[in-house]
Amino acid sequence: MIPVDDKTPPLPGTPLPVQAPAPAVSRAAFLTFALIVVAAGVVGWLQLRQETAALREEAARRLTASEAATAQLRERETALAGDLREAQAKLALLETRLAESQSQQAALEALYREMAPSRDDLALNEVEQILLIANQQLSLAGNVGAALAALQLADGKLSRIDRPPLNPLRRAIARDVERLRALPFVDVTAITVKLDQAIAQIDGLPLAKDERLPPPAAEAPPRDAPAWRRALSNIANELRSLVRLEISDRPAAPLVSPEQAYFVRENLRLRLLSARNAILGRQEATYKSDVKAAQAWIRKYFDTRTKPVQATLDLLAQMLATPLPDDLPDLNASLDAVRTLKATQERRAAPPVTPARANR
Repeated sequence: MIPVDDKTPPLPGTPLPVQAPAPAVSRAAFLTFALIVVAAGVVGWLQLRQETAALREEAARRLTASEAATAQLRERETALAGDLREAQAKLALLETRLAESQSQQAALEALYREMAPSRDDLALNEVEQILLIANQQLSLAGNVGAALAALQLADGKLSRIDRPPLNPLRRAIARDVERLRALPFVDVTAITVKLDQAIAQIDGLPLAKDERLPPPAAEAPPRDAPAWRRALSNIANELRSLVRLEISDRPAAPLVSPEQAYFVRENLRLRLLSARNAILGRQEATYKSDVKAAQAWIRKYFDTRTKPVQATLDLLAQMLATPLPDDLPDLNASLDAVRTLKATQERRAAPPVTPARANR
C-alpha cells in the first residue's frame, strides 16, 4: 500500500478522501481559550494602564520637585551672584586701600631713611654716652669697677655690629680695659663700712682721764692671829685706803672737763668723716692724714688699755695698711677715638656741595 501525502495532489482518476466533520469539543475549547486570552489581555491592559498612571503620577511628582529645586537653586544662584558682586566690590575697595597704604608706607620709609640716623650712628652715640659716664665714675668717684663694666658693655655693643671701621675704637677700648684691670683692687665700700663702725663707737670710748687702776688687795691677817693684831691690820688697811699712790708707765692723761670731752669726741668724729669723704674721692694723702690724726687723738685722750679703744685703733691700723692707687687713668683715648669715628661718618654722609651752591 503506497502512503499518500495530504499535500500531494491526487492523481487523476483517484477518488478524493472524505473528511470527517470536526468534533464540537474542539470548538468549545477554542472558544474557551479565546475567552481566556481576551480576559488575560483585558487584565494585562488594565494593569498596564494602572502602572502607566502610577508612572505618570511619579513622573509628575518628581517633575514638580525638580522644578521646585530648580527654583530654589535659581534663587540661591541669584543670592550668590549678589554676594559675589558685593564681595568683588569690597575686594576692589580693599585693594585700593591696600595700594594707598603701601604707597604711604613707602613714603614714610623713605622719609624715615632720610631723617633717622643709621645703625652705626646710633651705636656710636650710645657708646660715646657710655664712655662719658664711665669717665665720670672714674674721675669723680674713683669707681674702677663701674668704669670697667661700662667699657665691657661698649665693646659688646660694637662687637655685635662687627664693622671694620670700628676696629680702631675697639682697640682703644681694649687698651683702657687692660689699664683698669692692672690697677690694684681697692674695696672702697669695705673701708667706708669700717669708718662708719669706728664713728659709731666714738661715744662709747672711755677717756684717759677716767682711767682707774684696780685697788691693791688688802693683806688679811692670819686666822690664828690674836684679836688685837687683826684690829691693827684693819686699821692699817683703812689708813692705806685714804692715801693711794699710782705709778703709770705713760705720761699723765690730760684733764678734760665734761664740756671739753664732748668737743673731743666731736672732733674725732669729724676727722673720721673727713677720711671717709677722702677715700670716696680717691684723695689718698688726705685720707691717710685724717686716719693718722684720729689715731693720735685716740691715744692722747682715750684709755688705750680698754678693749673698745684697742679695737678702734686696730681698725684704723688695718685701713692705713690698705694700699691705694696713686693716680687713676682716664678714658680720653677711647673718647677721642669714638669722636673721630663719628666725625668721619658725618663727613661721608654729608651731600657733596655743587659749584652752583658754592657760588650762592
